[in-house]
Amino acid sequence: MKAFCTPFYILMSFMLSFSGYAQKDSNLIFHQSHMPKKQNAPFSDVVQAGNLFFLAGQIGMDHTTRTMVEGGLKAETKQSIINIKDVLAQHNMTLDNVVKCTVILSTMDDFSAFNEVYTQFFKKKPARTTYAASGLARNAKVEIDVIAVK
Repeated sequence: MKAFCTPFYILMSFMLSFSGYAQKDSNLIFHQSHMPKKQNAPFSDVVQAGNLFFLAGQIGMDHTTRTMVEGGLKAETKQSIINIKDVLAQHNMTLDNVVKCTVILSTMDDFSAFNEVYTQFFKKKPARTTYAASGLARNAKVEIDVIAVK
């Protein structure tokens, strides 16, 4: 019995020491927003973990006027993606660096219209999860967050 358990305990010890090492040495950077009016927000626009960049969700808000764009779902989708591009540009990246998108629609009835705009921007087809939820911030019709690799 002892011989059977020993490799298990060695493996577990190795895994625990490795995960502890990774946590101690990972550099997390909570980046301040590039938009002055968003610098006091209770979240970061981007959190960097090594070469991974986790972007906060973006809605169809024109950040220069702090108002939602007009024109419905397609206009909001385009503005959301422009906002993502702006955040990525602050870190010398483009949409080509995006490996994962999470999309929240206010209704799945907008799925096709959303895809019409989305496919114009995301040419490399990052992995994606799409679902619907009611009550998005500012009554938005869409919110998109991404993970990018640099």
